[in-house]
Amino acid sequence: MALKGAIVVDTEKCKGCGVCVANCPTNTIALSKEVNSKGYNYLYMANLDNCTGCTNCATVCPDAVITVYRVKI
Repeated sequence: MALKGAIVVDTEKCKGCGVCVANCPTNTIALSKEVNSKGYNYLYMANLDNCTGCTNCATVCPDAVITVYRVKI
């Protein structure tokens, strides 16, 4: 059974610490070159097809700004 995942990030609360990026096993996420209203580079899905919905990013996020969705395909 294959899994397909996606994340939603509260970009205004993301501080761009990068802990989630380092813990993504599929290299799906990255920090944006753009900044939010507080001046932080925020998280986004750089490679939409790689996400399996493992929740590693949400688990390690110190500010709990990542929501993970996962569906069976």
